[in-house]
Amino acid sequence: MFVKPQIFLSLLVLLLCFASLFLSAWIILPAPNMFLLTLAVGAPEVSPWLLLLNLLFLLLSLFYICRRQLQRLVCVFSLIGLLICGWVLVNIPSTQMQMAKVMKQGLGANYLEQIPSQVRAKMQTYPFNLVNFFRGIALGKMRYQKDILFASPGGLSLKMEVYQPPEVGKYPVVVVIYGGAWQYGNTHANSEFNQYIANHGYTVFAIDYRHAPKYQFPSQLDDVRTALNFICKHAAEYEADSEHMVLLGRSSGAHLAMLAAYQPDAPPIRAVVNYYGPVNLTEGYKTPPNPDPINTRAVLKAFLGGSLEELPNQYQIASPINYLTHPLPPTLLIYGSRDHLVEARFGRQMYESLHDSGNTAVFLEIPWAEHAFDAVFNGVSNQLALYYTERFLAWAFFRQ
Repeated sequence: MFVKPQIFLSLLVLLLCFASLFLSAWIILPAPNMFLLTLAVGAPEVSPWLLLLNLLFLLLSLFYICRRQLQRLVCVFSLIGLLICGWVLVNIPSTQMQMAKVMKQGLGANYLEQIPSQVRAKMQTYPFNLVNFFRGIALGKMRYQKDILFASPGGLSLKMEVYQPPEVGKYPVVVVIYGGAWQYGNTHANSEFNQYIANHGYTVFAIDYRHAPKYQFPSQLDDVRTALNFICKHAAEYEADSEHMVLLGRSSGAHLAMLAAYQPDAPPIRAVVNYYGPVNLTEGYKTPPNPDPINTRAVLKAFLGGSLEELPNQYQIASPINYLTHPLPPTLLIYGSRDHLVEARFGRQMYESLHDSGNTAVFLEIPWAEHAFDAVFNGVSNQLALYYTERFLAWAFFRQ
């Protein structure tokens, strides 16, 4: 018995429509495991594509599905998907306005006027650009070096990548530290960001560090500090101005960036940028997220060598929030409201502690974003994050 072509087409549209709704649903659903976390991270960032996909299936249901029951089902699925995706896009203007307000509160109402006009001219013009979403953000030209050995602790080679502006000169330094639960990752992570920032007039050093559980804290911090000393010592070779240095990290890399910058004997650091990084490991162990797709307590045990009950002092020492006893570099914190690895409440807590201790800090929160939202470079969340990150960097380096 053969299925009529029109019925077959209707069933195929229904199946694809359901798949589109399934993907869209992870914009609002919390991911219970690492596999689904990938969908939860990516879905909000590609929501314009998903919106178009849901719209396409809605139109197909109206014109090409003959069975009324199937037509209604596809319409319902498509409309739900459209509403979910539309929630992200509708909230972009209000989120942008809130971020602009927070930046002025943290850095001063005239902070943009403190940035030279020739620097402002190179920045993204809009917090979110739909054309850039579909076409991609232009990275521009730059120079690139890899496999630069900076340390060999215990015979393990630690290397860095260097991204330089296209023209020879002397440039401010952005040190980038990758994330990965202190257990995995590499210096080439988020390379699009490094290329973009280098093209805009910064020398970018993407550095490596030893991984847990084989190497436990403070090995990772020691490696970051060693890398910073190497950069300062060899700055001239890489056209780097070591007196103008910012540390930028993601997740566990943001944790290391803050720890390194907040040490009393740290080299001159102009600012720190924290993308969704852990700041209070004690509280993180006590109150893990729910759901907890990476098993937070197991990750912290691997990193620190034991549980909170076994090593309470180690958890205290490894928490950046406990280093607010002296003046610290200005800090930009960017978190997603729907982050189920490092919840936004920790970023807010860090901001409040920095602010209350008299330090300059800015806390930006993206309502729809999950952890690692900037994995999609031209995605919705990263466009907002990039827009304000480059302004924060320029303010930190060039304010007059």
